[in-house]
Amino acid sequence: MILKSLSRFWSKKHRRSYKLRIYKTYRTVSKASLDTLWQKIIHVADVSWHPLFDSTNLPQGLIAKPGLFYQVVTRLTPIPVKLFVENVRPKELLSIRILAIPGMEQRITYQVESTLCGTYLVCSITLKGWLSPLMWWWIRPYCDRVASDLAHAVEIID
Repeated sequence: MILKSLSRFWSKKHRRSYKLRIYKTYRTVSKASLDTLWQKIIHVADVSWHPLFDSTNLPQGLIAKPGLFYQVVTRLTPIPVKLFVENVRPKELLSIRILAIPGMEQRITYQVESTLCGTYLVCSITLKGWLSPLMWWWIRPYCDRVASDLAHAVEIID
């Protein structure tokens, strides 16, 4: 009787699933102005600088607005992936959620700050779900380059 009640307690108490979360932040400085860097980030149809994304289904010139759903074809697979723009604070923050496969959720947040040394670009990548360790192993080399490739692309324009 005691053993049976302990097993019920154990199963009820530990019934919640353990959610794995991987979080990485990349920070780089750019010589480009805040305005040109922000314009490159907010134009979601132009993914020529992104090491993971190949093309989108959006018309050129469209800017990110909260609630925007669109599709991106990645360089790794020809399968389109859905993206959702969560939050936009002008000239400050852009948050995008990637809905690729069940069992994993990815969020990318771009933040820009203007200082005397230049414009800082902070790119935070968060993966949640039970598939996140496998996916992180697969996309990490590309994620390491996102902030630096964006800063480099803007410096070429500016």
